[in-house]
Amino acid sequence: MQPSDVKTAADAIKIIEERNLTHIKVGVFDIDGILRGKYMSKEKFVSSLKNGFGFCDVVVGWDSNDQLYDNTKITGWHSGYPDAQIRIIPSSCREIPWEADTLFFLCEFAEAHEAVCPRAVLRRVLARAEKMGFKVYAGCEYEFFVFEETPDSVRQKRYTDLKPLTPGYFGYSVLRNSTHAEFYHGMLAMGEAMRMNIEGLHTETGPGVLEAALSVSDGLEAGDRAALFKTFAKVFAQRHDLMATFMAKWSMNWPGQSGHIHVSLRDKANKTVFFDAKQPHRMSKAMRHFIGGQQKLMPEILGMVASSVNSYTRLIPGFWAPTEATIGVENRTTALRIIPGSEKSQRVEYRVAAADSNPYIALAAAIGSGLWGIANKIEPEPIVEGNAYAQKFPARLALPRTLWDAAQNLKKSKAARELFGDEFVDHFAATREWEEREFRRHVTDWELSRYFEII
Repeated sequence: MQPSDVKTAADAIKIIEERNLTHIKVGVFDIDGILRGKYMSKEKFVSSLKNGFGFCDVVVGWDSNDQLYDNTKITGWHSGYPDAQIRIIPSSCREIPWEADTLFFLCEFAEAHEAVCPRAVLRRVLARAEKMGFKVYAGCEYEFFVFEETPDSVRQKRYTDLKPLTPGYFGYSVLRNSTHAEFYHGMLAMGEAMRMNIEGLHTETGPGVLEAALSVSDGLEAGDRAALFKTFAKVFAQRHDLMATFMAKWSMNWPGQSGHIHVSLRDKANKTVFFDAKQPHRMSKAMRHFIGGQQKLMPEILGMVASSVNSYTRLIPGFWAPTEATIGVENRTTALRIIPGSEKSQRVEYRVAAADSNPYIALAAAIGSGLWGIANKIEPEPIVEGNAYAQKFPARLALPRTLWDAAQNLKKSKAARELFGDEFVDHFAATREWEEREFRRHVTDWELSRYFEII
């Protein structure tokens, strides 16, 4: 039996028995998209398949540095950090190539904590789509830098003077991917083995920067693939004495790292919803309203796709990232890129998302806002032609410039609360406020070099 054959709890037990496993690895993604998990004995795992298991709910009550939030309701010192109920997802079964006798299963938060579970938020948005008669297909693509460094060396260097895998710009370089063929082939093989298939892998513009485009799949699987790819790309690199970073922008000298999302819809008869050969750009009315919703809500929900302080250093003119909620046809200077194609390939690219975002939450935002647009028949603003960075746009299209402002917009958004639930919006916004507050406590190198002597 292969992991891809596992669909039910009975299947999960069967494959474990066939392989005579003593332990299984499980994991659940937190608010920041970090995979938290453990090894579990066979006996405990089998019991948990039926009944779930408890996992300290501090996982939704701390930040990426394991510092405790002081402003959340679902957990905190006031609750004593009890166990959250966790459910195992049998169909998520995967092999980890370098752990020959181990299987991995994704989990979700259940019961009270399901309201703030990133995967569950996406699942609820997809249920909305199904109720509207749609099936969502999506594919994520990520830019990430790779360095000849280790977790120890980057700390010793204080994250400065890092050595990239390769020097120079060298976008789409066959020279680079041929020279480092073993690394590329290994990452491609990892994608195949772990069912997060990489459709394209190439060098981007910058030293040691790569871009991986993941194959299109249904919406929930797209979230699983993206979240797992970000985690295990880093694992793969570190196992080769390298480091990969998905920071939105690690250096002011280089473009930021995006996490673009491609989305399309099909109906219950599996016919495309976005394609209409008779309309301009072959864009159906449903696609037009979908994009209209994405555009209108983008300033309100930006924090869900640009979710760190660092994300906002990427959203500046001239660095291949949008600064307003704009729409263009095959235009990479806009926030939304209409990609005209065949019935199979017609889609929209949600370009504002950063590589550091939680894939489940980013997908929920990109898809949910589009569905809201269809439901409310939202017409998009005029399509931008030419360089969007050089043009002026109405204030209503302006994107928040800081994480704090983005969190305030999210809290005030009636549409976000309708789409994602009050509990999620309140919790997520609070975590972003915390993140901004933590940043403001620190003195940066820029401040020291600018003010220390001269002021």
